[in-house]
Amino acid sequence: MTKEAERSELHKTIWRIANDLRGSVDGWDFKAYVLGMLFYRFISENLTAYLNEAERQAGNPDFDYRYLSNADAEFGREETVREKGFYILPQDLFANVRERARWDENLNETLSRVFTNIEASAVGTDSEDDIKGLFADVDVNSGKLGPTVAKRNEKLIKLLDAIGDLNFGNDGFTHNTIDAFGDAYEYLMGMYAANAGKSGGEYYTPQEVSELLARITVVGKTEVNKVYDPACGSGSLLLKFNKVLPGGVRKGFFGQEINLTTYNLCRINMFLHDINYEQFDIAHGDTLIDPAHWDDEPFEAIVSNPPYSIRWEGDANPLLINDERYAPAGVLAPKSKADLAFTMHMLHWLAVDGTAAIVEFPGVLYRGGAEQKIRKYLVDNNYVDAVIQLPPDLFFGTTIATCIIVLKKSKTDNKILFIDASAEFTRQGNRNKLTADHQQRILDVFTARADVAHFATVVDHDAIAENNYNIAVSAYVEAEDKRVATDIKALNAEIARVVERQAQLRAEIDAIIAGLEGEA
Repeated sequence: MTKEAERSELHKTIWRIANDLRGSVDGWDFKAYVLGMLFYRFISENLTAYLNEAERQAGNPDFDYRYLSNADAEFGREETVREKGFYILPQDLFANVRERARWDENLNETLSRVFTNIEASAVGTDSEDDIKGLFADVDVNSGKLGPTVAKRNEKLIKLLDAIGDLNFGNDGFTHNTIDAFGDAYEYLMGMYAANAGKSGGEYYTPQEVSELLARITVVGKTEVNKVYDPACGSGSLLLKFNKVLPGGVRKGFFGQEINLTTYNLCRINMFLHDINYEQFDIAHGDTLIDPAHWDDEPFEAIVSNPPYSIRWEGDANPLLINDERYAPAGVLAPKSKADLAFTMHMLHWLAVDGTAAIVEFPGVLYRGGAEQKIRKYLVDNNYVDAVIQLPPDLFFGTTIATCIIVLKKSKTDNKILFIDASAEFTRQGNRNKLTADHQQRILDVFTARADVAHFATVVDHDAIAENNYNIAVSAYVEAEDKRVATDIKALNAEIARVVERQAQLRAEIDAIIAGLEGEA
């Protein structure tokens, strides 16, 4: 079996387990248990492998942390927390809790204590904020798992066994194993998002879109200082930089998320992709009103898929018009449409030599009022590098054809590149998908920055100003006329022939009818 086939089989198994185990629990609610237990197994095996390797390098080839006594394990706590950000005593490791689970009448209490202890291991250390609350949504005492403690524990045992039986590789805890864990987590989140409709789309961006955004921001670069997403959801956009620029993010991954559950998912996602706590800074809160990372140096790469046209305080908050992020435009985004507030925030956070790629609701490209004034500011100051029209039905929970606005602060010309990629998709299941070939075509044209008939055009600032700062792609890229040309002369001749034939047939029918009447 090929590696890709094995991966596909693992994914099918995970999803089957997730559905079989949830029973009457709503899948969206049950995701916390599946994802939380997957994370628990990962950090247990990750920590065990880390400690075993250290001991074996120190000359203790038979050492296995899993079988150490808790008392003996305490000696390594402080140093391990400094390195890994957390600590788990041997008896609390996933494998050991699972081994005892079916004889543990208080399994729910055991797991609750284990999760509390893991989070408590970071209290008072540099990793406290990164670990705090990671298991908050794994409520092992919830009535959703069953009406009695026995029923809840029965489901928890099945969950431990199912997650424990998943085969992430037979060669020890290696980079391949880590990749398999991270890949499985991303797959599960994508499946949960697909099945949750709109609510799922608010926290998860399809991987192929995430990859396109990341690749756009690093064109021509081999490294960036930091990457940032002010509406980071589950972190899928940020983590794509590990694929498109491996080892090229010098100072880490930064983001902010307003939804507490999603914020927890994002931090778990970082750990599951082997991003150590020192390499990420994910904040919880409202980016537009109370942004984190004020004191950080600007970001060379910003990617985001912020919520479309959500409400925000806008001009109802008199302080916001003086906020240094929004003030330059002289106007605030409408209270009912915060899209361009996110855009202005990202522009402010962007490094002089950086690139921001933002998924936008199409209305922001052409609507009037305050949004037109903000577009005028962006265009007149030469911050808009490109606008890319995406196909419809790419995202979970909406069929809208969104677009990407690319911002830069150090452009080499005073023009905007418009790309119509609305036909760049393959239909897979009930959604459209950007394949690697589709992504590459967009990137090639984005990099070349040249006209391509019916696909891309570069437009001068003055032409955009004359068009009332409308930056919709359809206003500049002429769609290809795929109608079949008609030969009017030939068509008229054919019509005449048909009319003549009809007249001939009518005469023949009249003659037959007359003959029949004469016989009668």
